[in-house]
Amino acid sequence: MKYIWIQLLLMVGTGALVLAFVRRWDAAHTRAWKRMAFFAFVVANVYAVLRPQDVTWIANKLGVGRGTDLVLYLLVVAMAFMTLNTFMRFRSLEKKLTDLARTVAVNDGQRVNTDRFEASAADERVPQL
Repeated sequence: MKYIWIQLLLMVGTGALVLAFVRRWDAAHTRAWKRMAFFAFVVANVYAVLRPQDVTWIANKLGVGRGTDLVLYLLVVAMAFMTLNTFMRFRSLEKKLTDLARTVAVNDGQRVNTDRFEASAADERVPQL
């Protein structure tokens, strides 16, 4: 019971994450595996906050000295995954944006050329005085 304030603060933070994720559920177009991963993260977070001694026990079984070290290592891996995922998403968006800009440029070029040829053809049909 001596850790009640930090546990309460961490649980409120977790609740805020869940609320933000659920409020943007439709807008995020989140894939099913990301939803499941987030749900697993929330469950693991709640368990680790309520039972920190179990995290230390798991860390010791895995050959890590402390539970906080295990959590840090897992966060490093998760951060690397998120960085790679974000990089790949931005790369895909840049490619789509480039393709869109090229398509717009080609369509505008075709429209301008069509207008020029029609104007040129109209000038040729007008009798000269």
